[in-house]
Amino acid sequence: MRPHHALVPLLALMTAACGGDTEGRAAEAPERAAGGPDGRAAATPEAADTAVRAATGGGAGSEAQESPLFSPESEAMTAPAPDVYRTVLHTSEGPVTVEVRRSLAPRGADRFYHLARHGFYEGARFFRVIEGFVAQFGLSGRPELDALWRDHPIRDDSVRLSNERGTLTFASAGEDTRTTQLFFNLADNRRLDTMGFAPIGRVVAGMSVLDSLHDGYGDGPPRGNGPSQAAILERGNEYLESEFPELDRIDSVEVRAVPASGSGG
Repeated sequence: MRPHHALVPLLALMTAACGGDTEGRAAEAPERAAGGPDGRAAATPEAADTAVRAATGGGAGSEAQESPLFSPESEAMTAPAPDVYRTVLHTSEGPVTVEVRRSLAPRGADRFYHLARHGFYEGARFFRVIEGFVAQFGLSGRPELDALWRDHPIRDDSVRLSNERGTLTFASAGEDTRTTQLFFNLADNRRLDTMGFAPIGRVVAGMSVLDSLHDGYGDGPPRGNGPSQAAILERGNEYLESEFPELDRIDSVEVRAVPASGSGG
């Protein structure tokens, strides 16, 4: 029988779907995350945050109206993604390349594709990194944008790939509650399979980068003294920068389709 202490980080994988840090199934899986647009942005915190403001309407008012990120139900944010695509997360520790396959989890693959290519994850922090377990991200750091997407969950996908080390999976707060947060499995977490956490792809380069992400803050409340999801949702990156300055971040994201015949099995 698995020791009780092993269940504590597992329970923390779920998202704060109801306006605060939650217990239960959401605590059993990493929480939701955010991404970036095609092409590279300047690799500094200031440049990344500037890019986020531009992409999400933090600058001119007209940009907020034009960005697809503010229209979650539009075709630009809901059309099917390529069957196979790769995202390169340019993080503060280096690049991480993920190959996503729509056949594994079509709804999750579609959601991540559009959020990533339209700039949602630019400037997002890895706010929950637990050594030997997961590295979680997916809150954009802009409260108004995170609040909008929390009201647009997607239905669950079937689990077609185990939560092995290096896989990328959406976090959730229960049935059909996935929105923007994801986690990288830093170890084989197959116990998540039976809980419905469906990986959308796996790391094909840069696993050592994920292993080097700052994990000194530990888990969030009530299990630890790390970043609080509720505070991130309320105050955004300002809260993380002032109270958890060593967190690693996503500076930019590249997204490109991969011919199915040219990708690995």
